[in-house]
Amino acid sequence: MIPAAVGYVRADSAEAAVAALSEHGDEAKLLAGGQSLIPLMRLRLARPSVLVDLGRADELRGISVDGDSVSIGALTSHSTLEHSADLAEACPLLAHVASQVGDPAVRHRGTLGGSLAHADPASDLPAAVLALGGTLVATGPGGSREIAATDFFTGFLESALAVDEVLTEVRVPVSTGGWCYQKFNRRAQDWAIVGVVVAEGGAGVGLVNMGQIPLRASAVEAALAGGASAVEAAAAAADGTEPPSDNNADVAYREHLVRVLTERALAAAGA
Repeated sequence: MIPAAVGYVRADSAEAAVAALSEHGDEAKLLAGGQSLIPLMRLRLARPSVLVDLGRADELRGISVDGDSVSIGALTSHSTLEHSADLAEACPLLAHVASQVGDPAVRHRGTLGGSLAHADPASDLPAAVLALGGTLVATGPGGSREIAATDFFTGFLESALAVDEVLTEVRVPVSTGGWCYQKFNRRAQDWAIVGVVVAEGGAGVGLVNMGQIPLRASAVEAALAGGASAVEAAAAAADGTEPPSDNNADVAYREHLVRVLTERALAAAGA
């Protein structure tokens, strides 16, 4: 379908985007790479009256490593994450997960900030940022604030961002310990039926498509911290989750699959 008619504002900076959002309120939507928003608009599942295009806000692109922290501009594309030598050295997990998003065309246009702000529980990168214990920086009329990834996702396709805030930066710790991403889908470019991200040998475990929001597998993390084996910890992977039932898998199958994938991921990460 062709999207409904919509107004258009070009924002060349985060400040300009905040001003436009403040003017138009919750009728406005930010446009970054458009890989999530535009399909929703074509299906009339999203009908903003104004699009605020961030595409020329170059200040929001880039990757920098400072000590034990990696800072990534929200407009940095999946492809840039995938091919960054700096990220491959400082946080190879995040680079790898970015390489598993969609197909090359999606990775070329899609952005890290867009994926996180869209807050889709079936997306790859939110689970990775959760597992890494990341922090998100939002900028609004009153300045910037930091939001822990564990507090960022508040509901299905909903986040802690206010209507007049822009996600400007994502920070994750340098992470070179054991890691793995196990993703099960029918075709390479499909959303994951279930995915499991393991960081730092099991210190952080993120789940894809196992609830209304991107989740951490806290029961698995706690079991490992208490001395459980990878097999024992993986048995708790579905605890506290509410997986969807759809044409790809029902609840019982997803619960089984997440336990299998978690065991594999933990073993590969050296847990």
